[in-house]
This record gives sequence, C-alpha cells and structure tokens, in this order.
Amino acid sequence: MPDSNPKLRILIAGAGIAGLATAIAISRISDIPGDVDIQLYEQAPRLTEIGASIALSPNGMRTLERLGVYNALSDEVGYRGPSGIPQIFRHWKTNQVVSVDTHTNVPDPRHHTTRFHRGHLHAALQEHVPRESIHLGKKVARAVATDHGVTLYFEDGTEAHGDLLIGADGIKSKTRQSFVPEHKLRFTGKVFARSTFNASLVEGKIPDLPIDSMHWWGPNDNFFASRLGKNQYTTVGAYEDGRTTEELEKEVSWDQPGNVERLREKYSNWNPVVKALVEATPYARLYPNYAGDALQTWILSPRVTLVGDAAHTHGGAFAAGGSLALDDAFALGLALKHTFSSLPSSTWTASSSIKKALELYDQTRRPHTSRLLAIVHGLANKKPDAFISPEEEDAALIARMKNRPDTAWLSEHDVVAAFQRVVESFESREHKL
Repeated sequence: MPDSNPKLRILIAGAGIAGLATAIAISRISDIPGDVDIQLYEQAPRLTEIGASIALSPNGMRTLERLGVYNALSDEVGYRGPSGIPQIFRHWKTNQVVSVDTHTNVPDPRHHTTRFHRGHLHAALQEHVPRESIHLGKKVARAVATDHGVTLYFEDGTEAHGDLLIGADGIKSKTRQSFVPEHKLRFTGKVFARSTFNASLVEGKIPDLPIDSMHWWGPNDNFFASRLGKNQYTTVGAYEDGRTTEELEKEVSWDQPGNVERLREKYSNWNPVVKALVEATPYARLYPNYAGDALQTWILSPRVTLVGDAAHTHGGAFAAGGSLALDDAFALGLALKHTFSSLPSSTWTASSSIKKALELYDQTRRPHTSRLLAIVHGLANKKPDAFISPEEEDAALIARMKNRPDTAWLSEHDVVAAFQRVVESFESREHKL
C-alpha cells in the first residue's frame, strides 16, 4: 500500500562546504527532520576538502553559530587577528600600510573574520552530517527533473532519485550545466598559487612578519599571507597569467601542483617580507580563477536549485565564497521551513510546494549575489590604464587601494533579516491579490 505521508527526499550534488552546510541547515532549520531524507553525492573518492585557506567574514561566522556548528567557532580551529582588523593592505614594494578593512557592527569577537584551513572547516561541518548519508565516488554526469521528481545520473552508470535536487557541485557544476547549458565561465586573468604549511616555517624566522592577515597589492599582482587555525599558515600569490581561457583549460587543472621556484621568481623584486615568505613557502598548488555571469533565476526547475559557487561563480572576490555558501544554505532551510509549516506534509513532495520554497530562497539570495557579480565583472572588464611614468602608476595603485569598494553590505549581511523582508514582500503581494 503506498505511503500516504511520504518523506521528502532531497538530493545534494556535492559534499564540500556548501553541500554539508545545506544538509545541516535543512535538517536543523527547516523543522522537518522527521519527514526528510537527505542524501549527498560527492565525486571525490574520499571525504576531504581540497584547497588551502578559506576566510569566513562576520556573516558566515554568525551563520555557523545559527546552524549549531559551534565546534568551528573556537580559536583552535580558526584564526582571528589580534587587532580585530579583518584585513590590512600594504604596498608591494615599500611594505607600508595603505588601507584597512574594518568591522562595522560585530560586537561578538567570535564573529570577527576568521581564517581556516579548508580541510579543518570541512571536517567541523562533517561532524554534523550522518556519514551514511554521504555517497563517495559519485561524479555527476547529468541531472534531469520532471513534474514528478529529479534524477542524478552518475558517470559510474548508477543513478539517484528524489523530490528536490540541490546543486552544490562548485564552479563547474554539472547540475547547473544540465539546466543552463549556455552558462559560461570566463577566466579573470589571474591564477592563484596557494600553499598551507606549519606556521613554524615562518614565525620567529622572518623579521617584521605581521601577526595579522596581510594583503600586499602590486600594479598587477597581489600576495596574501596569514596564520590559520591549528598552527597552520597560508601564502597565496595571485598573478596575471597571460593565457586565454581555452589555453588555460588545456594546460592547468584545478589544484594542480605548481612550480614554487617560478612563484619565487614572480615575487623576487617585492619587499623583503614578501620575498622571505615566498622563499619559505614549501610548495604551491594552482587554481585558475573564473567568474560566471549572474543567473537569471536559481529555480532551474520547480524541483532544482543551486547553492554556493554553483549558483554564483564570483572568482573568490573579497574572500566571500565560504560565507555566501553558508548563507545560501541557511536561507534555503528558512524557505523550506516557512513554506512547509503552512502545508500538510502529504503535499510536501508536490512540485508546486517545492517551487514555493525555492521562490523565497531565490528572492532572498540571488539579488544579493548578483550585486557582487556586477562588481566583479565591472572590475574584470575595466581596461588597463596607460601610465607615462612609474610614479604615475604607483600613485594610481595607491588610489585604488584607498578607494576599494566598501563591502560591509557583503561581509556583515544578515541573511535572516533579508529573508524576512522577502517574506513580507510576498505576503504583501498575496494580500493585494
């Protein structure tokens, strides 16, 4: 006899930070844990997070707390600079401080910008997701949605069926490609050479090494360095590559080992602190930097949506990716809670019910991230200036550093307040009808 009250089966493509956070949010925030079956499908053969460092700004740290991921709030797992300044910008050659970021309204120090090794944040989230719900070695080939359900087809020939599909499968999302095949990624011109290593390799060995996170800007290239949690340290060289998108896709893959000697050559004429940091960097892995246009909708079908980089490939601008993913997850949990709390559980698997929740989610998150993408593409499309002298070029660099976009709207965004505004707008329109 068919179940008169079937569970809502949710498929999440990807078990990285975005996918795990989404599973946690739906299980804890939606208030439907007894009537939802969440399954995550990860292409990697092991449950590890590749990459190097990740920063969470105040909005991301608040969302971690709201999700109940308290184990990621400790000073052991993440690093907060002692000054309370989220980031300090220095001149590439003189090492002088030119400008700083500041927190506007972050009274709780635990919510200050925090820097992690990606693997440590991933592991902290993983503790809150049942291991049996995560399926490894499942590389998505394509996704399909009908009025009656969703299906993920994997490259190993297997498939998974459910009621709602959430693509958390990153910048080259197969979920997104299945429904928006025309969406293209554009190479920003930058390659990031990242490294994480034990802090003892640099601390106490480099004169004048700052204890806060530092971002050095040059005329074309940048360099970042910071302590991380669990006694780790990170260096990141972001440099102009010169290759086209097509050339890069053929020659450089994500997380590919880089030539650390070549990296040292790129920064050989920078200030002594940067040169010493690059010399101490034991290895580098390469990450070509891509950005995608803002999607017109995140409702790819009445049963399909996206979270994280799959929804907004912003090239890592303003180190916002992790926090954006956490806020995506939380907003989706709120949308499911608000929608299903007023519906009988027997209707939750209907496409019309799921679409109502996705509309709230889409209107909460997409305008916010589209604003970021507009800034990203505006900067990428700006034609380089021509300078008649090194002094003029240097003056222009300092002016750019001092006139960076104010991103408090991004780093201190309140996703709960944003969701409530969308709900009020929806209810106002329904009342008028």
